[in-house]
Amino acid sequence: MSNTQRVDKSLFEGKHYLGKPADADDLLVKRRIAILKEFQAFWDKESSLVDIGCGNGNTVLPLAKEFKKVIGLEYAPDHQADFEKLKNELNAENASWKQHDICAAPLESKVDRLISFEVIEHLPTEEGVKNYASSLNTGGLCAISVPNKWWIFETHGASLPLLPWNRVPFFSWLPRPIHERFALARIYTKKRITTLLEDSGFEVLETKLVTAPMDVIKWKPLQQILRKLFFGNHTTIWPFKAVSIMVFARKK
Repeated sequence: MSNTQRVDKSLFEGKHYLGKPADADDLLVKRRIAILKEFQAFWDKESSLVDIGCGNGNTVLPLAKEFKKVIGLEYAPDHQADFEKLKNELNAENASWKQHDICAAPLESKVDRLISFEVIEHLPTEEGVKNYASSLNTGGLCAISVPNKWWIFETHGASLPLLPWNRVPFFSWLPRPIHERFALARIYTKKRITTLLEDSGFEVLETKLVTAPMDVIKWKPLQQILRKLFFGNHTTIWPFKAVSIMVFARKK
């Protein structure tokens, strides 16, 4: 059974998994924004903001009123219509959508702020992160999140025989060579993502472990119980409770 038989074929370009945007009402989206708001230096109404891998705009468009200009940058054109629809609903007149391959080149016009949530793991090569830095003005700030290796479920699926379920438990805990041989996307420890950002032209300021929102649990009574008992806070100190790692950094 191939990757594309387990996961929606529209999410692939050849064998490369492009990923799927979070839904607007997902707690994960609200959780990202809440954590971002704690990073007080990030907020400046005279600054420009780009969201690399913006998907349907569910994260960047609600932030538009907090910045002078916002750009939703996306590799695939599939989400533009949803982006424009939400833009109109939120009256985000200072927002624009742009199709662009960040691995091929940085933004033509640099910005002051950058966000990119669960995108880096999908890039064909981590070298593309250098173009994140090249898209920012010197001293510009970014908030980036990636999937956490120590979360108990593989969040992006894997090409494993006889396992049609997308979220394979404990698969992400395997050594990196084994994981990346079969997984549909890379996965990160704090050390791996901070080293990558530092090598790409950033100064890492802070990291946060983002508590799993349990959006994948569709039976609401169980979802609510799990959130109340174990996954209520936006961040956690326990790696096995965190679905992702958020990093705040400054361009050197």
